[in-house]
Amino acid sequence: MTRSDGLSQWQETVSRQMPHRSKPQAYVLALWSFGMALAQRCGITSVVAAIAPLVGREEATVRQQLREWCYEAAHKAGAKRGVKRQALDVSTCFVPLLRWVLAWWPPTESRVTLALDARTLGQRFTVLAISLIYRGCALPIAGVVLPAPTNGAWRPHWERLFTRIQPGAPTGWTVIVMADRRLDAQWR
Repeated sequence: MTRSDGLSQWQETVSRQMPHRSKPQAYVLALWSFGMALAQRCGITSVVAAIAPLVGREEATVRQQLREWCYEAAHKAGAKRGVKRQALDVSTCFVPLLRWVLAWWPPTESRVTLALDARTLGQRFTVLAISLIYRGCALPIAGVVLPAPTNGAWRPHWERLFTRIQPGAPTGWTVIVMADRRLDAQWR
């Protein structure tokens, strides 16, 4: 199988697992994730270097496509050319992503561990993420980016994230939450 065949198969998988995404959104998500796997890095420069030759386009073109994927609709380059350019609400991906990962779980296992992580990126952003622990890795499944320094409590943000992902968890499972601060989360 060639890498381009692998990308095509991956695009089909992403489209199947994220059926609520438009075809162009699923394609760019597939480019990003496949490129990260090839480059073994998540930086845009590394991903572009891995993907551009694969899709037969200039690096600058691929870079712009990847960057625009998360822009607001009004800031996308083609926004003036039509109404099809859409903003991406990533929170709509939380439940499908959780279900996708849990589909890998052994049928006899009915518990999962979630880790809460807060990272401050300089004085610019604070990222609150809920990651699912799978085979020794933390797979981010939900998150929110806040301006830094952020005044006020993070708890409402955590609770909103839990509320968003809860429909993706099977009923009756045990959920263990790891956090460095107390957070009483109610799960079914």
